[in-house]
Amino acid sequence: MTRLRGGAVTAVAVLVTVTGCTADQTRGASGPQETGHGGAALAAAGSLTVKGRAPKTGYSRDRFGTAWADTDSNSCDTRDDILKRDLEDVKFTGGTCKVSYGLLESDPYSGKRITYRRGRSQVDIDHVVALSDAWQKGAKYWGPSKRIALANDPLNLIAVDASTNRGKGDGDAATWLPPAKAYRCTYVAAQVAVKKKYGLWVTAAEQAAMKKVLTGCPKQKLPTGGNPTKAPERFRAH
Repeated sequence: MTRLRGGAVTAVAVLVTVTGCTADQTRGASGPQETGHGGAALAAAGSLTVKGRAPKTGYSRDRFGTAWADTDSNSCDTRDDILKRDLEDVKFTGGTCKVSYGLLESDPYSGKRITYRRGRSQVDIDHVVALSDAWQKGAKYWGPSKRIALANDPLNLIAVDASTNRGKGDGDAATWLPPAKAYRCTYVAAQVAVKKKYGLWVTAAEQAAMKKVLTGCPKQKLPTGGNPTKAPERFRAH
């Protein structure tokens, strides 16, 4: 039995492949909550629209609204929601929202054990599909509500080692994969799930990279769940 982030306990069968991938790990209650049938991730990767990357012209973080907006209206900002979901031994400041301390027992990107302390954190909340990448593959044509939703969707967010994450930049599967090979199947499946949910396209090189990873774990499931694809009307973006 393997204890997953969020407190759920499930049996995880290890898939021994040339890519070093393991079975899909479903994240906590505010993240992906269901999985599709075995092999759904590879099939979904093949179904994504393939187009060239659009210019980055016009992109800024502000296009996706204020960082960590409380789009699920639970009175906690999105960053703290993900910290609560992904860290162990969590401690709070002034209530049950602001996470002041926690442990990332095994960073999915590097495998390291990392201590989170508010204000001097070594933990980032990563957009699995980077916002700049999304902008160049469809999001520039969306209304603000959908962009805000993507930026705060738990399906697209994960707590990770900050130093490893900084090396990712706005890379897609063709240009960056987690150094921890055992996590690559889960990581790519999450990218596929986000792009499918929001109707983002992929480049030919990106789709080929996704298929290469997922072919090594052909039973990989497709994560689902997260928030609606439109944020409440009270939220604004430039």
